[in-house]
Amino acid sequence: MEDSATHSAPLIIARGLTKQFGELKAVDGVDLDIAPNECVGFLGPNGAGKTTLMRLVFSAIAKTAGELTVFGLTPMEQRKQINAHIGVVFQDNNLDEELNAAECLLVHALYCGLDHRTARRRIAALLDWLSLTAKADSRIRALSGGMVRRLMIARALLNSPKLLILDEPTTGLDPQVRHAIWAALRDLKRQGMTILLTTHYMDEAQQLSDRVLIMDRGRIILSGPPNDLVEAHLERYVLQVSGVPTVPPLDGGIRHEHAGDADYFYAAAEQPLQALHERLAAKYAILRHANLEDVFLKFTGRGFNE
Repeated sequence: MEDSATHSAPLIIARGLTKQFGELKAVDGVDLDIAPNECVGFLGPNGAGKTTLMRLVFSAIAKTAGELTVFGLTPMEQRKQINAHIGVVFQDNNLDEELNAAECLLVHALYCGLDHRTARRRIAALLDWLSLTAKADSRIRALSGGMVRRLMIARALLNSPKLLILDEPTTGLDPQVRHAIWAALRDLKRQGMTILLTTHYMDEAQQLSDRVLIMDRGRIILSGPPNDLVEAHLERYVLQVSGVPTVPPLDGGIRHEHAGDADYFYAAAEQPLQALHERLAAKYAILRHANLEDVFLKFTGRGFNE
């Protein structure tokens, strides 16, 4: 997948892309290339500009300044041609609760221009793939949250899109459902689909993304493969503790951060942190490898940011 993406022209290109609402720059001079067959995770605090950027891509809103092309076409001006090849899974449920699952998909398929025969074939295949066949005749209001999310993914795939956009696809779902949706998205990646994903779950971004982009205040502040970002910007090990009355003098190359009632100690080697752990009278302590969430918090801060 990586080789084909490397040798193909970018599917999405943005240069100085800006979207302003009054005095607020929700997207502020973003430069971006998205390759075909790439899964890119967009991370950032609430209000960072992730969803606004997605809405610019599928022509839901017009840019204020800068350049943006999708499939070599211009959003808004060539909205119909672009959106014929895009599937979107919105954060909020916008399915018609008066219809059953199969009817919801059929209405959308006909809206996309599919004939009845093709629509019914694709609906049956998607319901089977997402383990929803038994719920085809169930009203939307009778479906669980996980079933609704899977149905929204099925709806987004009816037009056989080249690009799938998912805005926080597993928010509020239990771990079993999240993992089932991850499996479905990995399957789509293997089939060569380009995926843009906004999420607040760092493990989701790390599991699915070839590359993550961390946004803050409308700008992309960091970009790269998840594991590469962890290795480049953090020490390898973290001792996370809470309930420590005082922090003793530190040695052995240990770096310290404090947030709320927690203290974070970073070091390139495990041994200094093990020794520190034994010295601390902590109510809670865990020694672990640094991860993407640590990178995210290092660059966006550990306090409230809205």
